[in-house]
Amino acid sequence: MNLRIYMDYNATAPLLGRAQGVMISAMSELGNPSSVHQEGQKARRIVNLARDQVAQLSGGQSAHVTFTSGATEAASHLLTPNYKMGRSALKISKLYISAVEHPCVLSGGRFDKDDIVILPTDVNGLIDLAALEAELVNHDDTLGLAMLALQAVNNETGVIQPIAKAIKIAQTHKAITVIDAVQAFGKIPYDIEDIGADFTFMSAHKIGGPKGVGAIVSRGEVLMPEPLINGGGHEKGHRAGTENIIGIAGFGAACVQAHENLAHSLALGQKRDDLEAQMFEITSDLVIHGGAVERIPNTVCFTLPGMKSETLQIAFDMEGVAASSGSACSSGKVGESHVLVAMGTDANIGALRVSIGVETSDEDLASFLKAFEKINLRRIKQIRKPQNDDGVAA
Repeated sequence: MNLRIYMDYNATAPLLGRAQGVMISAMSELGNPSSVHQEGQKARRIVNLARDQVAQLSGGQSAHVTFTSGATEAASHLLTPNYKMGRSALKISKLYISAVEHPCVLSGGRFDKDDIVILPTDVNGLIDLAALEAELVNHDDTLGLAMLALQAVNNETGVIQPIAKAIKIAQTHKAITVIDAVQAFGKIPYDIEDIGADFTFMSAHKIGGPKGVGAIVSRGEVLMPEPLINGGGHEKGHRAGTENIIGIAGFGAACVQAHENLAHSLALGQKRDDLEAQMFEITSDLVIHGGAVERIPNTVCFTLPGMKSETLQIAFDMEGVAASSGSACSSGKVGESHVLVAMGTDANIGALRVSIGVETSDEDLASFLKAFEKINLRRIKQIRKPQNDDGVAA
């Protein structure tokens, strides 16, 4: 019997049974999807079905879906100064990003560091739209176009960015827009056509699909970046390499289930609010990061004053609760959160992120609260210990 409680869905969601089933079926397919014979065309149909399924969940068109190995590759693919408008070369001279972006965007992709402009956020982690406007007003179009890359949802705090407003500002200044929808995809409604982004990217394993597969959805096929991976004509020449039909099939199945479960995902907001209320009943000095603004329904990012994030994470792990101290994309490192720094928070203390899914039961939440109460009691005892002359607990 597994007594552990998994509450780290923003890092990766458990593989859905539906996704696993179609992946097992796809394993028996012999053909290469680029081959013209019947075996190859059967494999191609698996890929194209998944393309339709990703398009349906993203609000895009299946012809505009390009499969990748994940969101990090997708970001590196899109964040390049070299684009084409049809057959004509198009230069992007500056990349504008917020200070709270996921590392795959914060790194700037294929842009030189000198060509990356990092925009500030407010205390809630929301991008400063006035700063974005000011930067784009001063952008020198003679050197090339501007690009705005912005996350729809912050992976650490769950805060929802005002992407529609940011895109409107960007479009006024003819900037290309790239949206990181990894944490929004399948959790809240997202429609690339309604939002107006030029490009959106997402990852399968965040919605119960397999790890190692993602997708880019574009609004059209005229404006496209210089490929990151060159070779054969796979994915219409946008991304070389034989398609991972097993992973892609699982991605498509996960999209179908995410679409069916969207109402249940949105309903997690009430569970999240109830959980936070009960945490405040246990200790009134709890700090919820981003709690004053709109967040995705499944995420709580909190600080217990006096406890560092790594200490808190280990304490919960020992109590049988899997949670995260921030992004899971740093090779297991636990360190200062650039998101908290951008929000003006004491990053030396850090925060713990709890993220749940539709499979999270009331019993799971009750177990988390029991562990939270035990850990908080130990924290209070530590704080109340007498201190020596050096300020260290005796």
